[in-house]
Amino acid sequence: MKQIMTDRQIRIKALIKSIISYLDKHRADMSGVEMTLRKLEKIDLSDQQLVDINPKGTRHERVLNKAISEINAQQLNEIASCLYAAKDDLVWLEDNLQYYQPGANLGPGYKNCNLHTLLIGPNSCGYQSDDFLLGVFMLGPRTLYRDHKHDAPELYLNLSDKSGWRFELGEWKDYPAGSLVWNAPGERHAARVYEQPFISVFAWLENVNSPCEVLHFDDWEDIEQDLYKLGSE
Repeated sequence: MKQIMTDRQIRIKALIKSIISYLDKHRADMSGVEMTLRKLEKIDLSDQQLVDINPKGTRHERVLNKAISEINAQQLNEIASCLYAAKDDLVWLEDNLQYYQPGANLGPGYKNCNLHTLLIGPNSCGYQSDDFLLGVFMLGPRTLYRDHKHDAPELYLNLSDKSGWRFELGEWKDYPAGSLVWNAPGERHAARVYEQPFISVFAWLENVNSPCEVLHFDDWEDIEQDLYKLGSE
C-alpha cells in the first residue's frame, strides 16, 4: 500500500529535492559536489522512509526569517521557495558546543546566534542516516565563525548574497550566493558574516560524530571588532 504523506512531509521532501537538483546541475564544478551526490544516491529517499516528527521553532525566528527572505539569487529561487514553505515544519536547533571539543572558544558571535536543521542524518526531520548530514545552517549578522577543522568532509552551498571565507592560512575571500565551498577532512577554515545574516545548505559526508577543533588565529579580535562596527555605520 502506498504511503500517504502529510503536507509537512511533502514540503520537507520538496526542499530536499530542490537542493539535490541544484547540486546535480553543478556536479562538475568540484569533486566535493560529485562525492556528495554519490552519498545521497546510496540513501533511500523514498516516501516510505520519510520520518514524521514534531517541528521545533527557535528564539532566532526573526533573524531566520530575514535570512530566508534575503535569498535573492535567481538560480536559488526553487530552494528559497521550498525553504520558506517548509520553515515551520523543521526542527531548528542551536549548537551549544555539542559539535566541539570541551572548552572550545568559538567567540561571542557564534554563541549568540547560530542555528541549524537536519534534513538527512541522525534524528533528522526528513530522512534518517547514521553517517551523513544534509541540512541548513544560519549565523547571525556580524559574526566571525572562528578557524576550525573536523574529520568530516564538508560541502557548503551559500544562499546569502555575500560571505567571507578563509582556508588554511590564506587570505580572506568573499563568496556570492550560489557558490560552493568544499572543506576536505582536516582542512582549516573560517567564515565571516557581514551586515546580513548568513544562511547556507551544508553536508557532512562521513565521520559525523567526530568533534570539531577550534584553531587559534591572532586576528580574531580585530576581525570581530571590524564586524561589530558594521552595525554602527
